[in-house]
Amino acid sequence: MKSITFFETTKHEEQFLRKKFGKTVSVQFFSEKIQDVPVQKFAKSDVISVFIYSVVTKELLAKLKNLKLLATRSTGFNHINIKEAAKHGVTVMNVPYYGENTVAEHTFALILSLSRNIHKAYVRTLRNDFSLEGLQGSDLKGKTLGVIGGGSIGLHVIKMARGFGLKVIVYDVKQNHFLAETLDFTYVPLPELMQRSDIITLHCPSNQQTHHLLNMENIQNVKKGALFINTARGDLIETRALHYALNNGIFSGAGLDVFEGEELVKEENQMLTRNVPVEKLQALLQKNILLKMENVILTPHMAFDSIEAVERILETTVDNIFAFEQGMPKYVVR
Repeated sequence: MKSITFFETTKHEEQFLRKKFGKTVSVQFFSEKIQDVPVQKFAKSDVISVFIYSVVTKELLAKLKNLKLLATRSTGFNHINIKEAAKHGVTVMNVPYYGENTVAEHTFALILSLSRNIHKAYVRTLRNDFSLEGLQGSDLKGKTLGVIGGGSIGLHVIKMARGFGLKVIVYDVKQNHFLAETLDFTYVPLPELMQRSDIITLHCPSNQQTHHLLNMENIQNVKKGALFINTARGDLIETRALHYALNNGIFSGAGLDVFEGEELVKEENQMLTRNVPVEKLQALLQKNILLKMENVILTPHMAFDSIEAVERILETTVDNIFAFEQGMPKYVVR
């Protein structure tokens, strides 16, 4: 291991990582995404570490002749061409566990903000208006929470839901009936979950099977007036279906930490200066419409971002790099 390049890092992360690697290896850092840095600046790297907005394509991998390890500082890896990396003999490693409780806590922050109209009340009090009209909330106790994706994060959401007195139903292709009995939830098919849930929350990965899992064809199955929460990936729900559900009272509100086309937010000021595909312009327009909806709370993909979780991400990434160097890689993506 001679050269490591990190992308999308903050100054704090850079300081943390420099201490970990010391002077035994050449390490360089870029705050930008990998696609925004000239490839000649990192073409000789043995190891590259990226975050979710760095897109590692077939074309880029072909130019990185020395690359042996690609370490993403995230659980998801849909921003990396995994098959092409394998063809080039590049190992891909991720951080599968770091913020299960962190993301689950943010999920409930969104649920409570919507159910008790906290976001509306905050804006109103900024105007020195302390009236209660239109701010009446609803209890969580006794309601049904539908969890789509019963993995590590989903299970933390379920544990928290029990403390609020929520009934829980879960849709997942992999089922663990011991956990279902222990945590007192029930597995149900997706259509049934959509029909019964007062709150629907997404906690599954983005892949070919889950792309637009909720869409214009099945959105009518949702119980009218349900709350919708997405702290997973934006493309799990078709944006057109999300707009339709919000505009027609199928969803009474939505808490979104992610949305389709979110990568465009940082690029918005450049949209008119270069050729941009029509679908990207549509995604940007849809984002702007969501921002203006009173019953929508948008946060900037920050559910993972606690002090403790970020430190766990960095620690695991460092461990991944050293484990690979020692010939004992643990969290390999295949």
